[in-house]
Amino acid sequence: MTNCVLVVAAHTDDEALGCGGTIARHVGEGDTVYAVFMADGVTSRVGADQEDLLGRNAAAENARAILGIEENFYLGLPDNRMDSIPLIDVVQKLEPIIDRIKPNIVYTHHHGDLNVDHRITHQAVMIACRPVPGCSVRMIYAFEVMSSTEWSAPIAEPFIPNHYVDISNQLNTKLYALKAYQLEMRESPHTRSIEHIECLAHHRGYSMGMLAAESFVTLRTTR
Repeated sequence: MTNCVLVVAAHTDDEALGCGGTIARHVGEGDTVYAVFMADGVTSRVGADQEDLLGRNAAAENARAILGIEENFYLGLPDNRMDSIPLIDVVQKLEPIIDRIKPNIVYTHHHGDLNVDHRITHQAVMIACRPVPGCSVRMIYAFEVMSSTEWSAPIAEPFIPNHYVDISNQLNTKLYALKAYQLEMRESPHTRSIEHIECLAHHRGYSMGMLAAESFVTLRTTR
């Protein structure tokens, strides 16, 4: 039985950073993967214009082709200002997509992330995927995004993974997808550098006796 997988990310590049290897593995196993990007990712930046937005979305389409994602959805909410919108309005933008594709597996952000858009996205997913009768979603997992998850304040609940996906055969694909987001990546020793993302994948993998892995917090699982 194949799965329908939905990745709900705050920004383009979060999908590759957080679960790019897992996406590629799902696709390789015959599953269909979709991605939703909640915020535009650029309008909070001084001097950003329409060309910057088009460039970032083009990068997302390149990454989509590399990872094998079926379709990207862009909701265009204001970057780093999702908390300025009533949560119900955010949820109502996401719900029609969930109703349309009926995913049984969802990946999204950890609720303790430093980035406010990540936290709002997490809340919106948990509301839109609440387990009412007829809900298609059976599993929800939270991923980690470097330069946000590890930078959260000590008062926030830490990211403590309890679910690991072996991406030993997909790590190069993940790194290739991240290179599509070259303008968003940083030079080493920044945590959002290609070098560190590769080190993190090996660290998560070695923790479980694998060459490389992505780690998640299980938010819901129903069999």
